[in-house]
Amino acid sequence: MSQKQTLSFQAEVAQLLHLVTHSLYSNKEIFLRELISNASDACDKLRFEALNNTGLYEDAPNLEVRVSFDREARTLTIADNGIGLSQQEAIDNLGTIAKSGTREFMSRLSGDQKADAQLIGQFGVGFYSGFIVADRITVESRRGGLPQEEGVRWTSVGAGDFEVEAMGRPERGTSVTLHLREDAADYLSTWKLKSIIGKYSDHIALPILMRKEEWKEGEEGKGGEMVLTEEWETVNQASALWTRSKKDISPQQYQEFYKQISHDHEGPLAWAHNRVEGSTEYTQLLYIPSHAPVDLWNRDKAAGVKLYVKRVFIMDDAEALLPTYLRFVKGVIDSSDLPLNVSRELLQESRDVKAIREGSTKRVLGMLEDLAKLEKDDGAPADDKGKYGKFYAEFGTVLKEGLGEDLGNRERLAKLLRFASTESDTVTVALADYKARMKEGQEAIYYITADTTAAARNSPQLEIFRKKGIEVLLMSDRVDEWALNYLHEFEGTPLQSVAKGAVDLGKMQDETEKKAAEGAAEAFKPVLEKLRDALKDKAQDVRVTSRLVDSPACLVVSDGGMSMQLARMLKQAGQKVPETRPVLEVNAEHALVKKLDGSPHFDDLAHILFDQALLAEGGLPDDPAAYVKRVNALLV
Repeated sequence: MSQKQTLSFQAEVAQLLHLVTHSLYSNKEIFLRELISNASDACDKLRFEALNNTGLYEDAPNLEVRVSFDREARTLTIADNGIGLSQQEAIDNLGTIAKSGTREFMSRLSGDQKADAQLIGQFGVGFYSGFIVADRITVESRRGGLPQEEGVRWTSVGAGDFEVEAMGRPERGTSVTLHLREDAADYLSTWKLKSIIGKYSDHIALPILMRKEEWKEGEEGKGGEMVLTEEWETVNQASALWTRSKKDISPQQYQEFYKQISHDHEGPLAWAHNRVEGSTEYTQLLYIPSHAPVDLWNRDKAAGVKLYVKRVFIMDDAEALLPTYLRFVKGVIDSSDLPLNVSRELLQESRDVKAIREGSTKRVLGMLEDLAKLEKDDGAPADDKGKYGKFYAEFGTVLKEGLGEDLGNRERLAKLLRFASTESDTVTVALADYKARMKEGQEAIYYITADTTAAARNSPQLEIFRKKGIEVLLMSDRVDEWALNYLHEFEGTPLQSVAKGAVDLGKMQDETEKKAAEGAAEAFKPVLEKLRDALKDKAQDVRVTSRLVDSPACLVVSDGGMSMQLARMLKQAGQKVPETRPVLEVNAEHALVKKLDGSPHFDDLAHILFDQALLAEGGLPDDPAAYVKRVNALLV
């Protein structure tokens, strides 16, 4: 490509640029952090690729970022000598958002500047933040290892297209030049830029260089001015934050480092910074975010932990360092023992990595336990007391995946779980709190699963529990049914679904109630036989129950059987589900059930009872038209 080409932005980028140029970021100075972060990433990538090809360093082995400005031209330049871009990479990386979730990203933009700014960072498109302060951006680059004549110049005014042309470039790496708007002239100031770098980028492990300023006297004593010299100075600490002593790092520095590695505009809920010594030596700096990323539910998404070996960046998404259910954790792990050329395959097999994974998992669970303790600490500030509730609202569903994935920490995870309950409309309940207030004679922790909390709360299967004042946990997350297959008891008390098996309240059901239930069942035997015959294709069995108070019937499955909710979810996901039939339980005291005996419409009433019970627990009749026809026939 020898001549200039004009190419169109991907549609989503064009939309994004429109938002950015209309001040999407409420804090404009963020653009400098994003561009320095990109420059740092480019140097990390060079260092990693050079592990197998030292020639990529060419004649510039010392990696750095340079920030400079020209007041007369009104330009600000962020330059690095990192890996650089080829011509095709410039087209691909600066003209499209190379993420599968781009359309979802655009659909999530709400118009709320703060929330939308967070999304931009999460989707790795911080480069476009330069258009907040610039009406034109020029990028000049050459990829390490390519000839000098294969440089590339990329230019755009942030509208619908961009221009790309070949250029000669002796230097490896990339320079991003912002042609500043008139209202952004205050960024042409050494003091202003230094203060922004100190605030957001002081922890960058590479030196960030700026030209020194010195005072120049005016002619004949007419005053003077600060002028730029040819000498460059480092304006950040230029040492990896995690390598410093904890006592030398302020909370603000920890928070800014989190924002840089996560592209999040909100601070974290908690963090842990530790040097681990023993058979395996490593440093961990791990963060709990305050809100979920948009791709949290993609279990194949890149993990949030960066791997370094002896302070050399190795990879961004080292999924082997934490289990999948902790994929929301952000941070850095720096190993002293792993080889610099470590591969993903080696990570899966390494004993050192296994030790790091176990230690880091325990550290994250410890952070969560500390947050949970603050809930009950009367002396804790209100903001701290609410942190675990905020965490659980964002990540609780993912945490439950650990019950099946991390058997060694199952008991710790069970203590961290929270559930809605029949005792409260607003407060979630820990299993330990539920157990502490169990009624005398109660021998199980009762729960029900449903598609929504409202459906669970209003289920007819809860009627006897409500009548007797027995608390039931309401579970409506899609993962609940699967996760509870791995949690059969909590601290010695079994968990029992109220929708599985016959209801048995044990010591909480008095002899009078038991005898009355047995008598009703005996008297109702002839009707039960007719119901079994009428519903033989739908119901595994029909029986009288004492669990119903106001409803005529409900559906349950046998102990150990797959719930109807889980069966529906698996079918929706295209999974094969073994054909199972539920048990229909009827309330012999209900007026509609009493009407069955001797009714000329017995079969229609039987099917209506079954289909209504199915509707009440979130299902749909196999033949909705037949159900409507039967109901209409009875109505007229």
